[in-house]
Amino acid sequence: MLYLQLFWSFFTIGLFGFGGGYAMLSMIQNEVVVKHAWASTAEFTDIVAVSQMTPGPIGINSATYCGYTAALNSGYSQPMAVLGSITATFALVLPSFIIMLIFCQIYTRLKNNKYMESAFTVLRPVVVGLIAAAALLLMNAENFSTPDDTYRFAVSIALFGATLIASLNKVHPILLITLAAIAGIALF
Repeated sequence: MLYLQLFWSFFTIGLFGFGGGYAMLSMIQNEVVVKHAWASTAEFTDIVAVSQMTPGPIGINSATYCGYTAALNSGYSQPMAVLGSITATFALVLPSFIIMLIFCQIYTRLKNNKYMESAFTVLRPVVVGLIAAAALLLMNAENFSTPDDTYRFAVSIALFGATLIASLNKVHPILLITLAAIAGIALF
């Protein structure tokens, strides 16, 4: 019964959890802590902390740890708790997988359709705009300092400009991140 509840809870979260992993966290907390009491608030806080530290999307990591914790707290053995984590993770990812399969089938059939081509022609600049908007949101005092702190502000702008130029010249992003980290440590 627990595994069916885990599956249904995380399937609905995966189906209706728009906005990525962080947006799903409140839905996951509501299901795991409030509705089913599979974990305490303190346990859920620990789950979120560990999910942030481990590689991968936070929503999927949280589902994995919540499924494990739910099974373990329900009295199941560790191997059965692993099955709980697999169930929760699979259920969270399944709606996106199904939607992508359907979209790929539709796209394959309609990729040469003039209306589909027109739609993608319009969507390309919209996607670029959304990425630019996200970048602009990150250009705040916490990330760039303020003009009052001239040194920090100038260094931040210089690093941004150098990174922008390097990325336009197809320098690998991992190299850029590493170099920016080294520059940050050296300059600050």
